[in-house]
Amino acid sequence: MPKDSSYNPSVIEKKWQEIWTKKKIFQPDLDRAKKPFYNLMMFPYPSAEGLHVGNMYAFTGADVYGRFKRMQSYDVLEPIGLDGFGIHSENYAIKVGRHPKEQAKISEKNFYRQLHSIGNGYDWTRTVETYDPDYYKWTQWIFTALFKKGLAYRKKSPVNFCPSCKTVLSDEQVIDGKCERCSSIVEKRDLEQWFFKITNYADRLLNGLTQIDWTEKVKVAQKNWIGKKEGINIEYEIEESRDKIVCFTTRPDTNFGATFIVIGPEYPSALKLTKKEHLPEVKKYIEQTSKKSEADRIGEGRKKTGVFTGSYAVNNLNGKKLPIWVSDFVLGNVGTGAVVGVPGHDIRDFEFAKEFDLPIVRVVIGKDGDRSIIAREQQVQEEEGIMINSEFLDGMDIRKATVKIMDYLERKGWGKRVTSYHLRDWLISRQ
Repeated sequence: MPKDSSYNPSVIEKKWQEIWTKKKIFQPDLDRAKKPFYNLMMFPYPSAEGLHVGNMYAFTGADVYGRFKRMQSYDVLEPIGLDGFGIHSENYAIKVGRHPKEQAKISEKNFYRQLHSIGNGYDWTRTVETYDPDYYKWTQWIFTALFKKGLAYRKKSPVNFCPSCKTVLSDEQVIDGKCERCSSIVEKRDLEQWFFKITNYADRLLNGLTQIDWTEKVKVAQKNWIGKKEGINIEYEIEESRDKIVCFTTRPDTNFGATFIVIGPEYPSALKLTKKEHLPEVKKYIEQTSKKSEADRIGEGRKKTGVFTGSYAVNNLNGKKLPIWVSDFVLGNVGTGAVVGVPGHDIRDFEFAKEFDLPIVRVVIGKDGDRSIIAREQQVQEEEGIMINSEFLDGMDIRKATVKIMDYLERKGWGKRVTSYHLRDWLISRQ
């Protein structure tokens, strides 16, 4: 295909950008706007000499949508600015040997020059720099208000830390155990962190999903993210100790089929309950896990790993001993950081039991009437069924059995009903 020599972007783009600026095409009169529309794209970080291709990719998509809304007669406000009040901009300033405030003003000129040149529909009368005192005084005001209400607090928390960038990373920023920016090996560190107490609003967030015009797919994803679960915390006494392990479960009806307990590597007393001869192996495993992200640990289809602590817990229901293992598929910040393994009726537990040759006991019969020993994944019964091998629960459907066993455990003082959420307080120290 012959090249179109009539199109010279340097000339044509500049011509039309000057016309758009002169006619104030992208400066809506919001006081008189009949159909105002706010089209905000995340501001770029001035953490380098200039923009990168990823910025262009994202900003172009947002601008296309803004132009589409203008064609629908909306009064579109598309602001732009720079988010330079963060660790990446600070690291860049250190790299070039300037104070961050001084470097921000230098970077600002080139970033805005580049943003002007791409011709997006920004209202250049409304630029914002997050490092401007007139802007961040309001960030400080909001934070102070949240702190006074007990909604902002500090605590120690295990985080992904890049020793090179000197910053905390989200799980998404850890690729194969390395920092996505500099490829340094990421470390797990317990650091004092700031959090917003968003768990206070879990039920309001959940109920609010019924009032918004979002696709069902997104609503389901949000519901799963909040992850409200009604269940029970069950206590298991540790053999030869006065200590106990508490496990949260939504399926206490299957507890007669429990054959092991798994604690996460972050479990506070993991080393305390480990027998002396098993300590070296457990310590090594915990150290290895510290280099993994949560996504790496719980990825679907991933081979189960773990080490035995040498200790046992006792199932109060039948007196059976449950070996206590450490495995990275159990997360320390979910539930109690410990789960009871019922491999006949949970796929994850089945995979773990198969990997380490642990017993598998059937306590539920499904619609297929299969009473045989569970040896294959296809036989794992997670759905509706009738209880067997469960003493006073035998013959009940799982729903009635769940209520009965919860009542029984609470009456005996071995358990307590609780509501658990997957939602966790928002760690903001890396923002």
